[in-house]
Amino acid sequence: MKLHRESKGTITVATILFLVLGALAIYFLKIWSLLIIAPLLIIYCLIFWFFRVPNRTILDHRENVIAPVDGKVVMIKEVEENEFIKGKAIQVSIFMSPLNVHICRYPVSGKVIYKKYHPGKYLVAWHEKSSTENERTTVAIETETNHKVVFRQIAGYVARRIVFYCNEGDPAKAGHEFGFIKFGSRMDVFLPLDTEIICKIGDITKGGLDVIAKLKEN
Repeated sequence: MKLHRESKGTITVATILFLVLGALAIYFLKIWSLLIIAPLLIIYCLIFWFFRVPNRTILDHRENVIAPVDGKVVMIKEVEENEFIKGKAIQVSIFMSPLNVHICRYPVSGKVIYKKYHPGKYLVAWHEKSSTENERTTVAIETETNHKVVFRQIAGYVARRIVFYCNEGDPAKAGHEFGFIKFGSRMDVFLPLDTEIICKIGDITKGGLDVIAKLKEN
């Protein structure tokens, strides 16, 4: 199984803790140490599972808006996006549990025209105010269809580390990786009002594969 590059530090710390705690359990508890080692081993394996990188065939897209993450659609509504669009947009939010793949992918193809990191709170990721009050990043793409699409990585109650690798001027390819969030979080995508929304609340998405909306050709 291939592991994400962001796993290195976490797995190193987890390995050291597992070995130290396991050794202490064996030394002090003898045969009863299995009561400690078994749950530790389950947690250790779950950390590897969290950082897995699935093998997915990413297609080329022009009008399609692709699910940026694995997760569950928890919000579709018209909102005011005041950071970049500075006007009304359709917000599609996808919540990721700790068991989901947490690779973050471009939802559209085009060029990166804006990026910014915001420190903030750690409200639960499904809370509506987390989009504007939590630790987050904002990225804007000028699409191949001449639209402006904004999306945000949002840290949750458990997630405390967001990374994004893109820079202004970089090409964006829908479905391809641009960042990562550790241990439970949310992605918001802000789309033009005339966008055809294909997904619905409750849908389970596969990042890089599922089409969640379609932009109108300009």
